[in-house]
Amino acid sequence: MDGAARRRGLAIVLAVVFLDLLGFGIIIPILPYYTRSFPGGTEFVIGLLAASYSLTQFVFAPLLGSLSDRVGRRPVLVLSLSGSVLAWTLFGLADALWLLFVARLLAGAMGGNLSTAQAYVADVTPPERRAAALGYIGAAFGLGFIFGPGIGAVLSFDATIAGVDAVAPAGVPITRFSLPSFAAALFSLCGVVVALAFLPESRTPGPDTDRSERPSPVGQLRAAVVTPDLRELLAAFFLVSFAFSGVTVMFIPYVADVYGYTATQSALLLTYIGLLAVLTQGVLIGRLTARYGSVALSLGGAALLAAAVGALPFSSALGGAFPDLTGVAPFLTGDALGLLAILTLLPVGNGVLSVTLTALVSQRASADLQGSAFGVTQGAGSLARTVGPPVMGGLYAAVGFWAPFVAGSLLLLPVIALVARLGRDGDAAAARPADPGHVR
Repeated sequence: MDGAARRRGLAIVLAVVFLDLLGFGIIIPILPYYTRSFPGGTEFVIGLLAASYSLTQFVFAPLLGSLSDRVGRRPVLVLSLSGSVLAWTLFGLADALWLLFVARLLAGAMGGNLSTAQAYVADVTPPERRAAALGYIGAAFGLGFIFGPGIGAVLSFDATIAGVDAVAPAGVPITRFSLPSFAAALFSLCGVVVALAFLPESRTPGPDTDRSERPSPVGQLRAAVVTPDLRELLAAFFLVSFAFSGVTVMFIPYVADVYGYTATQSALLLTYIGLLAVLTQGVLIGRLTARYGSVALSLGGAALLAAAVGALPFSSALGGAFPDLTGVAPFLTGDALGLLAILTLLPVGNGVLSVTLTALVSQRASADLQGSAFGVTQGAGSLARTVGPPVMGGLYAAVGFWAPFVAGSLLLLPVIALVARLGRDGDAAAARPADPGHVR
């Protein structure tokens, strides 16, 4: 690939990721309400439903990453996007909780394609620009959360449902839950079309990518655990994913129970978070990395995220420090301003931390194992997201609404120590002759 082709490929893969994550963003706000519409759809079941997605993502992320090293990035992206179309369609047609679980399991398996997209970005960008380029992946995710929840809210309006139902084929259920699901499937289908029509392959598989030489996903994870350069990063990914996934799943019940917010209001909050995530990962992260480096930014991001998560359950009390601006807009109460202040810090801390940790993984993996390295780290994150939501849901129900947020903040503190150790090890390695091994 020449420079122009690399830039074009980067733009197209970002468009594909955006289309896929747009569907994901549409589903997130309706998931708790959709689950509660079925008999037995309790908060614990909501946690299990979130965990089921992450369970199959954990299994398939290393497989898809390794497969993309062997056969190329483009066919893996097309395959996984096609699976997402099927998953979201089934999600909309579900008439029982077990079908919701089947759809989420399939969607999680296909959601492992993020490691392939990250590997594509690594293929087409030099190491010194990789953190900024990977930040665009995070920005695409954030854009999905800007537009996805808003689209889902519009598709849940009674007028929209009535209008679509009037023209939909007979027998197709059109409800405030099924219509957003079908829209998510449509956006993933658009991603398939774009990938097939425009996405160039970024990598030519070589003889060193023979299937017989590849370890299993468990073997890849074991190899990463015993690799000093990746061990701390895997632990950091696990802790961040455990804490943040549990906090994310409990966020909508929290604002519903404490603030009395509706699904539409919750969707607007997610849109606000997504906007800040885009600004952080698409605009700020490249400039900050060039000035401070990935390790320093990871430290700052971890500290900021820990503080924001820990402060979230006390946002209502913090609201007393803000003026009541309901004369300007009815929703600008002091409590709401306190919540918005903390939610401003949350995506900034998470955006900086997630991008810089990903960049550190890329810098420490060899060129021919980028897909596998991203797959393993994403798999570790998915394993944590399998455990985190049920645990945090249990804390929410058994202890109180504040418990999962305080626990999440405490889980993020060791991440600061892990990244600091990684920085010290990097400084020591820089003072020694270069190691000709597979990590760099």
